[in-house]
Amino acid sequence: MDFYVMTLFPEMIEDVVKTSISGRAIEKGYMNIEAVNIRDYAFNKHQSVDDYPYGGGAGMLMQAEPVFQCHKAITHKCKSKKVRTVFMSPLGKTFNQKMAEEFASEEELIFLCGHYEGIDERVLEEVVTDYVSLGDFVLTGGELPALSMIDAISRLIPGVLHNDSSTEFESFNNNLLEYPQYSRPEVWHDKRVPEVLMSGHHANIEKWRREQSIIRTAKNRPDLLVNADLSEEESLFVKEETEEK
Repeated sequence: MDFYVMTLFPEMIEDVVKTSISGRAIEKGYMNIEAVNIRDYAFNKHQSVDDYPYGGGAGMLMQAEPVFQCHKAITHKCKSKKVRTVFMSPLGKTFNQKMAEEFASEEELIFLCGHYEGIDERVLEEVVTDYVSLGDFVLTGGELPALSMIDAISRLIPGVLHNDSSTEFESFNNNLLEYPQYSRPEVWHDKRVPEVLMSGHHANIEKWRREQSIIRTAKNRPDLLVNADLSEEESLFVKEETEEK
């Protein structure tokens, strides 16, 4: 899978993607991440891409033409005729695991990182296909949200994780948070690993993990349970747990 990040600060992207899982995935050819500098498409000798907004107001605005030319150069390299272009904005839906799975099915993705007070609306109307929000807070630019999304999406690409099956049991799978996990030693700070995990009885272990996932979700993110696939017995279990609290 190919990721393209349109940015004014390509080093922010390049320094991060070289490390850890993403770095190994790139080396092995499972994915590629290219940071493209929007300033390279400026039409003045100083490579400035910002200007004052019409109508006045605080701050500067990224101009349409450099963004458009940068996007055009990227799409000319892409295999797909219509590449999805993601722009981080409060206008968009909040990014979640389901969205990550949807994006992971694409061959190529373009991320547009805004700065200053934003980007000229006209170019957004021409190039952006998906408006996505990382949450109700303000950052200085779109690079960190883009990196967060790329990290979440790339983990779903076959081969990127050492153990591909691990994504099946992570938080938000089936709208449930992940169960608690333990490693050696068996006792730490007087806290003992739950007996069921030491039993070797796989059916009981899976039952316990499922219950713990449901309990955690009911306690910390009850909103997720609305779309969780629970049996009648599990729904009753949730009701009993929440009533006890």
